Amino acid sequence: MTIMRHILLALGLMAAAAPAIHAQSYADPMSDALLRAYGQLLDEDPRDPETLFRRASLYYKNDDYIRALDDLNTAIKYFGPAEEEQRLQAVEMRAHVLMAMHKYEQALADLNELIQPDANPYSLLYERGTANLETGRYAAAKGDFNRMLRINPRSQEATFALARVAVRENNLGMASDLADRALSYSPNDSRSYMRRAAVRTEMGNRNGAVEDYIAAIAIDNENTPQALGELVKISREDYPAVMSGLSSAISQAPANGLYYFIRAMIAQGHCNYQAAIADYDRIITQNLDSYPGLNAALAECYYALGRYDVALLNADYAITATGDNAFYYVLKSRILHAQGDSEGALSAAEKALEKEPEMTDALVCKALAQLPLGQSADASVALSEASMNAPQDPRVAILRGWVLADWRNQAKNAELSWERVTEMDYDIDNVRSLKGFALQALGLTDQAENWMEQVLRLASDYDGEVSYYAACLYAQTGKLDRAFSCMETSLSKGYADYHNWTKASEANLNCAPLRKDPRFQKLIDAHAQLFR
Repeated sequence: MTIMRHILLALGLMAAAAPAIHAQSYADPMSDALLRAYGQLLDEDPRDPETLFRRASLYYKNDDYIRALDDLNTAIKYFGPAEEEQRLQAVEMRAHVLMAMHKYEQALADLNELIQPDANPYSLLYERGTANLETGRYAAAKGDFNRMLRINPRSQEATFALARVAVRENNLGMASDLADRALSYSPNDSRSYMRRAAVRTEMGNRNGAVEDYIAAIAIDNENTPQALGELVKISREDYPAVMSGLSSAISQAPANGLYYFIRAMIAQGHCNYQAAIADYDRIITQNLDSYPGLNAALAECYYALGRYDVALLNADYAITATGDNAFYYVLKSRILHAQGDSEGALSAAEKALEKEPEMTDALVCKALAQLPLGQSADASVALSEASMNAPQDPRVAILRGWVLADWRNQAKNAELSWERVTEMDYDIDNVRSLKGFALQALGLTDQAENWMEQVLRLASDYDGEVSYYAACLYAQTGKLDRAFSCMETSLSKGYADYHNWTKASEANLNCAPLRKDPRFQKLIDAHAQLFR
């Protein structure tokens, strides 16, 4: 497996991971069997503290913190005087759970009970120090971390922690010195660079943090997915710092395909498709790596730029290069749909579903291909399946409402689908919640525009995407002057998705009403360098 494939799979797993608090069964057969056994024992005696403790341990192992905490609270209450050792074990686990839940005040109460003045439990001191730090008790935090250093004078954990305290106390020079000293204790470990990067990020030293995350990637693969995720986060606030750091790394190691790949991926994420294409092509033409995902990434970039023929060539290459190609068929379906080949788009979507029958993107592509073929009933079914598979995906729900209203004459069911979008749990500044578009579809135009103005006020529009969605919403509500103002802002920030600007037309998630206005083409022409 190539390093790039390793990264992509790891990131996919990270994205797919979800808290276990809504499930009482686990994929691991042994854990599932134990869970059932503990349940049976507790049906007989709901107050058995030992069984509650063991089940809490299983919940904790599976990151099921809410249920673990509930069981531990009950167990601690019912341990008898003769079971003090077991009670303290439960208190310690509860402290771990509370720390994992960032409930630092509550965790401190347990940690203070566990840590005696004449004892130096190393790991508990670190947890209490962290809890003190996060609750603003800096003197107490330093006391705990210095106790750790008395146990181990070269404790990297304690030294990095003291650096974090220094940052909070605005002693940035000391923080930098402490972080450098901590890293020197283990300079060949990627985790050391990850930790110093975190301190540097908190200090506001983004350039230094970028250097450290790149160094972590260079040392080993263990922390590469996490380091890459952090680089993506920094790029949202300081794109030039990340690009500069990666370019510097490339200049020092010009044959390292991974650096080109990361730079391309981040550029693509910021709609800088031309730069991304240049790096993906360099990896392929210079034989720095070989992976069909590179051609798929090229297909995505060319699709966004409206160069569908080149996109299709790359998608087809990716499909033929591997049997693990469901997503590549989805790409092909999108490209063919944009080209007006509905039958081809439907065929590609169905091939993706043969590989992964519940794939949400494939079901959406299938539905969109079926509509121009007169198969609106089947499209409605496909979107219903997609909605069940991804109940928190607002785009699926809006598309489903659109098909029900405009193609199936089922206005009431359409409204229910749009109402679901307004109830989804997204951050208030997340434009991809699409809440305003659902409100607009429901006829609540004032609320839709108020939502959009709030997002524009609160969100970090680092690449013009937020302003693009604003242009779309105001185009749909008929506020064309406001829409063109947002369009100009979006383009000036580099939002280069030519397909979205000129072709996207599904539901109300597009700027189609602007395209007949002369101002639209004038703005596109004025920013033509984005698309070439």
